[in-house]
Amino acid sequence: MGKIIAVTNQKGGVGKTTTSVNLAACLAVENKRILLIDLDPQGNAAMGCGVDKQEVKYSSYDLLMEDVPASATIIYQENINFSVIAGNADLTAAEIQLIHADRKELRLADALSSIKNDFDYILIDCPPSLNMLTLNAMVAADSLLIPMQCEYYALEGISALMSTLQNIQNTVNPNLHLEGILRTMFDDRNRLTKDVSEQLIRYFGDKVFKTCIPRNIRLAEAPSHGLPVINYDKSSRGTLAYIALAKEMLNKN
Repeated sequence: MGKIIAVTNQKGGVGKTTTSVNLAACLAVENKRILLIDLDPQGNAAMGCGVDKQEVKYSSYDLLMEDVPASATIIYQENINFSVIAGNADLTAAEIQLIHADRKELRLADALSSIKNDFDYILIDCPPSLNMLTLNAMVAADSLLIPMQCEYYALEGISALMSTLQNIQNTVNPNLHLEGILRTMFDDRNRLTKDVSEQLIRYFGDKVFKTCIPRNIRLAEAPSHGLPVINYDKSSRGTLAYIALAKEMLNKN
């Protein structure tokens, strides 16, 4: 049975889309069947996989709001060996429309039920806020993967996210759990980075991935070429870090 992982953090700029795209690519290299769902109106995950978000026939908006079957929205990207459901600006309307929709928290879960077993992992790139789109992702997911920078305000944000996780566990998705916390843009020469990292490990223990993602110019360049970093520069530090993350995750599961 496929596992659905929501990659989420209500703070922007923490490497959420970078993680979604590059973890998907590295799991695909491990011969896993992967689907990446772009649930962010910016559509950056789709573009980072070489999908033109403006030209797609159906997007994740259609999956959520127009009852288009999931199978019709999937785009297989042969050069990177995994599938994508694109996001685009239409999702901005979905944020509002979902408030008044039937089964508003369950629409993504309902939509994915028919294809869940076609994949080993379904990764959902969530928008950088706790809105109805993120709520749908959390209700559909088996677990949450939280990328975060090791900085002071990040700890505040993660406590809000933990409260949301608990609320969802207590109401609509009792099986939802924390897959892990991923330290991104990591620089172990920085004292604050070390302090926050130590606090995370004290509080979350083995839920903090051992793998850290460093700041890396190749990671930053790859999206402009429409490629995950492993397909752009397979020997870069960013690639090696995401390969290590994929292996660590597979060993945990």
